[in-house]
Amino acid sequence: MNILYICHRFPFPPKRGGKIRPFNMIRHLSACGHRVTVCSLARSPEEAAEGQGIAAHCAAFEVAQVSAPLQALRMVARLPLATPSSMGFFFSPSLQASVQRLLGAQKWDLIFVHCSSVAQYVEQVRDVPKILDFGDMDSQKWLEYANYKPFPLSLGYRLEGTKMLAAEKRLAQRFDLCTATTRAEWETLESYRTGVPTDWFPNGVDADFFCPTDEAYDADTLSFIGRMDYYPNQECMARFCTQIWPALKSRRPQLKLLIVGADPSPEMRKLGDLPGVTVTGSVPDVRPFVRRSALMVAPLNIARGTQNKILEAMAMGVPVVTSRVAAGGVDAESVTHFLVADTPQEYSDAILRILDDPAERQRLALAGRQRMLSNHAWPHSMERLDRIIDRGVGNFWESKGKLA
Repeated sequence: MNILYICHRFPFPPKRGGKIRPFNMIRHLSACGHRVTVCSLARSPEEAAEGQGIAAHCAAFEVAQVSAPLQALRMVARLPLATPSSMGFFFSPSLQASVQRLLGAQKWDLIFVHCSSVAQYVEQVRDVPKILDFGDMDSQKWLEYANYKPFPLSLGYRLEGTKMLAAEKRLAQRFDLCTATTRAEWETLESYRTGVPTDWFPNGVDADFFCPTDEAYDADTLSFIGRMDYYPNQECMARFCTQIWPALKSRRPQLKLLIVGADPSPEMRKLGDLPGVTVTGSVPDVRPFVRRSALMVAPLNIARGTQNKILEAMAMGVPVVTSRVAAGGVDAESVTHFLVADTPQEYSDAILRILDDPAERQRLALAGRQRMLSNHAWPHSMERLDRIIDRGVGNFWESKGKLA
């Protein structure tokens, strides 16, 4: 098939969540013999230059470079409109022109869109089968933000969430099939009752890259991995360090916490002043930090879709203690493969259960790794994607036959 693939973040190199899923789809589809043309955005000359590496994994690509100030203006311009500001952030006249040129120049067998914010580029196309992979339902994330942000920011996020919800429902109706990343996100998508077929396929993890080693771990070290300019990561670690960390330190005075991730805000850097806490900032490779730790915490209150950090830690044989909401994005079972907590006391109990019992740590390490190999391997996920594509294309031609 000749496939036009549009995504909101340029999918190479696949170093962060928003790039990993589309990259693995593109690589898989190309390996299956499809001709894939990628269209996406880059937010700096450096990102555009790095993105040239996608050429080894697709037939062709178009990259539109945008600037942060201009995209911010496009967001502001949409505040009085029904259109979500998020769609302004991901809009580029240059990319729109490229998409239109490609649509007019070639015959396409499928248009595949990853992320609702870039569905705007092809929502009016009617003569080509189209699949929209929402990934996460962004409207629900913005509505959740409203519960944590102070007024008037809370009002702004609630408005954006409401507008995005309406947009998601409208966009879904203009595609032949829509997908999500997890069963929980799929259930949200199904609740829209758009009449459009839906499905879901999970994120995978590169279990060869994220693998255990024979190096000894530090029984008094915890880790957290994630970009520290991302609000859900900031919120959860600020709460963890104020509500949970003091009690843990009182029980184990030698305990250390590594907060590893790029671009920590000033507030996040201040967490490094707490006894035993280190905020690393950007590191070339997160794996040594995770492997060195007795366990990884992922105490997110705001978590849509799959937290790749959880998959990666489990694949490395490092036990995870996470929130119930973040656990919902992982195809694994609490207690069997990882531990789940919600309250400060539950977090303390779960963490100490692992720290105080090396045999329990080993059990979780082995079970977590095995679950990633069986349920979150990319080949398993891509098998589901292949069936979804066949179904979406079939839906399109079936509807054409009914109209004829």
